[in-house]
Amino acid sequence: MKGLLMRGACAAVAAAAVCVSFAGIAGSAGASGIPTGGTKVSGGTVRWAEPPSTSPTYIFPFMTGSESSVSNISQFQYLMYRPLYVFGFPGNTNTTLNPTLSLASLPSYSNGNTEATIALKNYKWSNGETVTATDVLFFMNMLHAETANWFDYVPGLFPDNVKSVVVNSPSSITFTFNKAYEPTWMTYNEFSQITPFPTAWDVTATGAASGSGGCSGGAYAAASTDAACAKVWTFLQAQASDLTSYATNPIWGVVDGPYTIAASKGGSFQSTGQVTMVPNPSYSGPQKASVTVIQEPYTTDNAEFDALLGNNLDIGYAPQQDITKPTTNASIAGPNNPRLTNFYLSPWILYSFNYAVLKFESTGDGGNAGAIYKQLYVRQAMQSVVDQTAMIQKFLAGYGVPTYGPVPVLPKNDLVDSYEKSNPYPYNPAHAESLLKSHGWKVVPNGVDTCQKAGTGPSDCGAGIPQGAQLNFTMVYVSGTQWQQQVMNVEQSAWNAIGIKTQLVGNTFPTVISAYGPPCTTGQPCTVEEGWWGGGWEYSPDYYPSGETLFSTGAGSNAGNYSSAKADSLIAATDTTEASLDSYENYIAQQVPEIWEPNADYELSEVRNTLRGVAPQNPFANLFPEYWYYVKG
Repeated sequence: MKGLLMRGACAAVAAAAVCVSFAGIAGSAGASGIPTGGTKVSGGTVRWAEPPSTSPTYIFPFMTGSESSVSNISQFQYLMYRPLYVFGFPGNTNTTLNPTLSLASLPSYSNGNTEATIALKNYKWSNGETVTATDVLFFMNMLHAETANWFDYVPGLFPDNVKSVVVNSPSSITFTFNKAYEPTWMTYNEFSQITPFPTAWDVTATGAASGSGGCSGGAYAAASTDAACAKVWTFLQAQASDLTSYATNPIWGVVDGPYTIAASKGGSFQSTGQVTMVPNPSYSGPQKASVTVIQEPYTTDNAEFDALLGNNLDIGYAPQQDITKPTTNASIAGPNNPRLTNFYLSPWILYSFNYAVLKFESTGDGGNAGAIYKQLYVRQAMQSVVDQTAMIQKFLAGYGVPTYGPVPVLPKNDLVDSYEKSNPYPYNPAHAESLLKSHGWKVVPNGVDTCQKAGTGPSDCGAGIPQGAQLNFTMVYVSGTQWQQQVMNVEQSAWNAIGIKTQLVGNTFPTVISAYGPPCTTGQPCTVEEGWWGGGWEYSPDYYPSGETLFSTGAGSNAGNYSSAKADSLIAATDTTEASLDSYENYIAQQVPEIWEPNADYELSEVRNTLRGVAPQNPFANLFPEYWYYVKG
């Protein structure tokens, strides 16, 4: 997920380097191996390969956890609807806020950091209207009314901690908070969530007058404004559910980003997942787009690689199994596949971590799954047989990073500490088996473990687990990518070897993320048990990795319903000082609220030799095609 990878932040990233031959390339190769120079050609079409089974499925930039994927946000919505603050830079691995591409100047904090005033720049919507403070208020009013439908909502934080929002002028807006907050945290994790909405969206029916819905102009936090916004959200959500109308619906044609969806006659948003994006001539940013971008869908990595070999793509990716030479460094490329003579290889590392979800409120496994997952020793046992280092070398050719906790080990950063980097749970099957035996389980290797000592004592199975309960679960994962299938097969074998019987079920990315991305709802059945969409979490729109979105009790992207009073307290402390992050990350790493999984390089991107401006690639998975251009070959 983003933020689900979701998803999903903020340290220097090692520059991607490649070791390939560039014979015959226009221009020359720079120190990183990325071609430079050449005579610029205006226009053209870039065919860009969507990752397997991750086509965009939702256009409205206000979504629940089931829609909050990188494919929807970073690589689709952001091209049309720019957030208030943009993070990361085109052709650069910098992970800080980008003041040049942001719609507003940096917030000005006052009154002991209990207030912040934001000044907007002069950006225009494609219908000619100016992006104003009212458009920011529109988002805030929607957020206040529809927190249940916002994937990044955390009870007590944005917008609960905002006492008032006042429009001072068309270009100025002031926020007042319920207490003082550390400015960097507020900017990186709260104001970063805002996407201004055009008043043309403030309607409850097709053809209604702009602003007639009453959500953009009403007073913040007023009951009447909440009621109006609820109706507007219902209308917009219904429009967003009709994917086939994206190219023709006038609602979505009002954009402030560098791109818009092509009219259906010339190619548009197809039911197959193909999207044709054309430059927005009204874009107010510093760089207008010149190339058309066709996002091409693929159901398997093999199908995509065949298209790459057939010269039917301009930016694709080499599956790990097709890399010629393994590497021991996730950011350094080995020799390119010899059949890809027209492309250069650029590893794409995100500021992210990977995990499989355990549903703590699950009623699966005879009603015992949730109670079993709540036992720390069970999670520790499961983690202790996940050999991430071996799987990265064997299945990813070295192009991957192990996950040891909630702060990424790579890209290199100052926020991950020594405890997490040390790998608190190294591969140790004997230790895993000992943990289960010491807590009242009869361990049956390659069979099914059974609880023989019900109770809550130190040598018992734990609260809510009856005698005779079994460790017998179902893991649903995204199929279609070879390395993910291999990882699942190895983990299934490892868990089975200590009697944690695991059935694997493959499905599509949209199906898995919709079922396992959102938390279980209180009072409703929750039969799902374990799920892995393969991508984990990439830190955006919360760019500081402080955990409130993922692990706070009741958070909208707390997929497993993990709840710990100590974790809540440690997370709350991270909004004031950077130093407190160590205590939080160490506790979560030790708690294993999810199964930490190998984190593959997002892509081993293959870029056509005559295409410029693509690499190095943004560590938040954002695309900046307005900076792409061809040179003469």
